[in-house]
Formats: sequence, structure tokens, C-alpha cells
Amino acid sequence: MKRRTPTVTALAIAAMTALALTGCTSGDADTAAAKPEKIASIGLMVQDMSNPFFSAMDKGAKQAAQKIGATINTQDAQLDLANQNNQIDAFIQQGVDLIVVSAVDESGLEPAIQRAKQAGIIVIAVDTPAKGADAVVMTDAVQAGTKSCTYLFEQLGGKGNILLVDGTPIQTIRDRITGCRNAMKEFPGIKAVGQQASKNDRASGLAVTTDMLTATPDVQGIFGMNDPSALGAVLAVEQAGRGDRVKVTGVDGSPEAVSELQRGGSPFIGTATQNPAEMVRTAVRVAQDIVDGKPPKEHTILIPSELVTRDNVKEYQGW
Repeated sequence: MKRRTPTVTALAIAAMTALALTGCTSGDADTAAAKPEKIASIGLMVQDMSNPFFSAMDKGAKQAAQKIGATINTQDAQLDLANQNNQIDAFIQQGVDLIVVSAVDESGLEPAIQRAKQAGIIVIAVDTPAKGADAVVMTDAVQAGTKSCTYLFEQLGGKGNILLVDGTPIQTIRDRITGCRNAMKEFPGIKAVGQQASKNDRASGLAVTTDMLTATPDVQGIFGMNDPSALGAVLAVEQAGRGDRVKVTGVDGSPEAVSELQRGGSPFIGTATQNPAEMVRTAVRVAQDIVDGKPPKEHTILIPSELVTRDNVKEYQGW
């Protein structure tokens, strides 16, 4: 009996410890902090502030924050996922009520987003999906790619060889390429003879387009999946002495694209719009609705895209 008593006691203690640990684990999962009662502080995370698209997001965030009396803190990821993970953790420590994020990687941020939600922070993704976010606000990117390429193909008379200047592998960019390829189905005389990924900026757009034009010089049209890459393609075309024989379109409706549409003799003929400021303003409204107990009916909220060309650029309101 004296030998067995310590064993029984030890087993009892072990069982109680295991039960306690199990209880703690379950409790942690079930005791997420409550959602905020109002949006008083907002953390905005953009991919790359050197891109005017994200500067426009910052502008929209400031407008939305001022409207509801909230503070705004904008952070630039410089296209680095590790930076965005650290920025979310910093926002958690600061106790912000809302994080609005344009994710560098839609899957890579999920653990950090879950930590934020566990802390009671509302997370809204903009421009591209982010797994775990409460909602996503983005341009109808398939529509944008379809509109831009349909116009390009029409201006080519429905036939010719084209290049696709792709970008980083995030959903919104994949959708634009999908939209362009959908448009190709309606134009059997159009053939894609090259596709390379840029880094979403003008310099890499120039580099990859130059490579493709060197490999396949018989090209009549180029689709850039965003305006910076499209404008890089314009420069490549002009450096190759083919500015009068190749037409280029993009996606964004950026200030630089507007200026290029107004430049006489430019190969750039059109862009399908995005509205980055409105994305963030919509994200803040959605978050406020969540606070008010009215979550969005659809997880993804799509903002329509419009086509801007030389014919209507003067009527375009811009960013």
C-alpha cells in the first residue's frame, strides 16, 4: 500500500495537470478579445509606397479616418512579407481597432491575421485577398483585364501577336491575366507570343519587355497587368524604334497613365481603372458595419473597372 500510494497520487496529479492544460488550450481558442465598439484607430499596410497606387490608398485612408474621427498609421512593406508580419504584430501591440492590408502574399499573412483577430482587431484586405481577413475589397480584376485587352485587340483590328507583361503572383494580378485571356477567346486572330513576370514596376516592365521583343520581334500589341509595367513596356517599344507599330494597354488608371494617354504619338492607348482610395474608404465602411453588427453579405466586395482611352481621358476624374 505504501508503495502504491505515491503512484496513484502521481497519476492523479498528472491527470489533473493534463486536464488543466487541455482547459487552458481550449480557453485560449475560445477567448478571443471582443470586437471594438467603435473604430478609433486604423493601421493601413501597403505593399510598396513608391507605387502611386498605394499613395492613393494612403490618401483614401486619411479621408476615411478623418470622417469617423479615427487616427491612421500607414506602413510600407516594401514588397516584403516579413515586414508585413512584423507590422501586424506592431499594430496588435498598439491596440488598433482596424487593420486594412494590401497583402504581399495572400496566404503568408494568415497566421499574423489570425493573431490580430484573436486580439479583437477587425482585418479587411484591399486590392488582393488575404486569407483570414474579415472581408476583401478589390477591383473586379477579371473585368479590368478583359476591358483593357478587348480594347487593345479592337485597336489591332482583331489580329496580331501580343506580349503579356505579367507581375508578382498575387490573386488580383492573376485575375487580370485571366481577364485578358478571356478576351482572347473572342478574337481568334490574336496570339500571345510571350509572357514574362515583372516586379510590378516600370523598370522591370522595361526589362522583361525588352527581352521579349528581342526574342520575338513580330509583335503588334502589349498588355501590361498594371500601369507601371505597361509604361515600362512603352519605353521598351520606343527604345526598339517601334513606337509607331506597337500598341500598349494597362490596368490602374494612374496619374502617370493619364499623362501618357495625353502625350502625342505614345504607343500607350488605354487603361482599365482601379480606385485605390475608394477601396480603403469602402474597407472602413465595412469595418464600421461589422462594429454595428451588420457584417457584409458577401466576403468579397468588387469595385467595377472602367476603360480610359485617349477619347475620354479628359472626363476621367482620376485618383
